[in-house]
Amino acid sequence: MTTTLHRPALHRRSGFPRLLRWIGLALAWLIVAGLLGWSVAALSIDLPLPWLRRPAAIAFGIAVLAVLVLVRGAGRKMLACLVGFAAVLAWWLTVAPSNDRNWQGDVDRTAWADIEGDRVTIHNLRNFDYRTETDYTPRWETRSYDLSRIRGADLFITYWGSPWIAHPIVSFEFGGGDHVAFSIETRKEVGEEYSAFKGFFRQYELIYIIADERDVIRLRTNYRVGEEVYLYRTTATADSARAVFLDYLRSANLLHAQPAFYNAVTSNCTTNIRIHTKAAAGDKITPWNWRLLLNGKADAFAYEHGRFVGDVPFPVLKQQAHINDVARAADSAPDFSARIRQSRIGFASAAAQ
Repeated sequence: MTTTLHRPALHRRSGFPRLLRWIGLALAWLIVAGLLGWSVAALSIDLPLPWLRRPAAIAFGIAVLAVLVLVRGAGRKMLACLVGFAAVLAWWLTVAPSNDRNWQGDVDRTAWADIEGDRVTIHNLRNFDYRTETDYTPRWETRSYDLSRIRGADLFITYWGSPWIAHPIVSFEFGGGDHVAFSIETRKEVGEEYSAFKGFFRQYELIYIIADERDVIRLRTNYRVGEEVYLYRTTATADSARAVFLDYLRSANLLHAQPAFYNAVTSNCTTNIRIHTKAAAGDKITPWNWRLLLNGKADAFAYEHGRFVGDVPFPVLKQQAHINDVARAADSAPDFSARIRQSRIGFASAAAQ
C-alpha cells in the first residue's frame, strides 16, 4: 500500500509574500509622498521670487497628479515622481546664504576673533543697553581674554512656551568674574519672524552671537515676556572648556567669512553645541538622543550623563536653577553674572577657583 504525504497547497502559502509586497509598496509610496511634500514646501518657501512661490508649488503638484493619472505602472509612476523630487532638490541646493541682507539691528554684525597663543581678541561682542526688547542702544565691543584664565563653562536653558522646546546658551567663565556667552541663533532680516516650520528650509542664515551676559541673558529674563531661564554649572574642566571655547570661535570666524544656513534639525542651537563639545570630548561624546531635537528636555539628558555639578535629584537641581527673579533684581548691575550665580548649586566651588 502506498502512503501519500499531504502538503499544504501552494495557494495557501502565497498570501503572505503578497502581503509583504503590498506593505513594501505602501512604505515606498509613503516615502515618495514625503519627498513630494517636501518639494512642494521648498518651492513655496525658498524660491527667491515671492510672487512665483505659490504658482510654482501648484504647478509642481499638478505635474505630480498628471504623472499618477497618465503614466502606466507603479514603478514608472514612482520613478517619474522621484525625478521631479531630484529636480527640485538640485535647484534647492543652489540656494546660497548671504551676509549681505537688511538685517535686524541686533544681528547686523557678525562676531569674529583673533587668536594668538593664549591671547584672544573678540570683535563685535554684543553688549546692548536695553529699554525694551526692541528698543536699545547698540554697543558692539572689542574685548580681549587670556585663555590660561578660563575656569569652566555654564549652560543657560531658556523656555518661552512649550516645555519640549528651549534655547540653550553656553557661557565660559574666566578668572576675575568675566563671562563670555555664545548664543547660536537665526539671523533675521528686518520684519522677519522666526517660524519653526521654515527652519527646516533655507530661510534663515546662522549666526553665533558672542555677548556679555548682561545682554543676552538679561534680554530674556528682564525684557522678553514669558521667557523662563535656568542656569546650570557644567562639569567641564578648564582644559575642556578651553577646547570648546576655541571651537566656538573657529565656527564664528568661518561664519564671519562665509555665511551658512540655519536648519532646525542639522544646524541649530543644540546640535551645534554637541558638535563643539565633541571637540573636547572626542570619543567620549554622548550618543545622539531624541532630547537633542526636542531640546526642552536636553537639561535632563545632560544631567543623566553627568554633565552638571550637583549631587541632588534633577527636579531639585532644576528648581533652584531658575534665575528670572534674581536677574530682574540684579538688572544692569556690573556684577550681574555674580548675582545670578550666588548660592546656586555648583557655583560656590567655581567662585573659589
